[in-house]
Amino acid sequence: MTSSIPSDSAQQPGKAPAQAAEAPAKAPAKDPWDLPDVSGLVVGVLGGTGPQGKGLAFRLARAGQKVIIGSRAAERARAAAGELGHGVEGADNAETARRSDIVIVAVPWDGHGKTLESLREELAGKLVVDCVNPLGFDKQGAYALVPEEGSAAQQAAALLPDSRVTAAFHHLSAVLLQDPEIDTIDTDVMVLGEVRADVEIVQALAGRIPGMRGVFAGRLRNAHQVESLVANLISVNRRYKAHAGLRVTDV
Repeated sequence: MTSSIPSDSAQQPGKAPAQAAEAPAKAPAKDPWDLPDVSGLVVGVLGGTGPQGKGLAFRLARAGQKVIIGSRAAERARAAAGELGHGVEGADNAETARRSDIVIVAVPWDGHGKTLESLREELAGKLVVDCVNPLGFDKQGAYALVPEEGSAAQQAAALLPDSRVTAAFHHLSAVLLQDPEIDTIDTDVMVLGEVRADVEIVQALAGRIPGMRGVFAGRLRNAHQVESLVANLISVNRRYKAHAGLRVTDV
């Protein structure tokens, strides 16, 4: 009678394999504040002659960003650029879109859809940052509107299928942005988008303005509540005679 001798590769009861396969080491988690260098990118601002657009253009240019402001009328854009200084240029909306790496949409809500639809070709392949707040006003004050697509940012994404649409810069006071006596604007910028790399570019752009910080706030489907919160801030500002912004705590 012969006895059965286990081979070296056989596993004996209660013992681990002689050569267990090692699990692959996990890559370290990316630091969420490790953001790209955006200092060399050209920023275009559609609606750059309005209060919000003009204020953003001023702040970014003052921080060293190359900025072009756009308007339906090139002459109007050039006149506004001359007022801002800091190397800001003015052009019509189409040229602004063509020449820019990042395009901020700061047009009035009632012209939002028509403007973007007319610039679909020029905005193809561009990183678009929508900061438009769909609001209505009556005797009780400001209130949020609900676009058919869900939000202004989602409308932009629907109209610009070949662009990379994000949403940011909704809660900034145009008064503070345009005041040259103010060096630091103490606020956070909530940034939304579908592609993390695009969101991080916008976060980094917000961080170019002293006092500001870009914070990831979800996908575009969450843009409506971010846009509509401006109605609440308007109420805060009226009650307290302030220029309120937002800070996200514990981040």
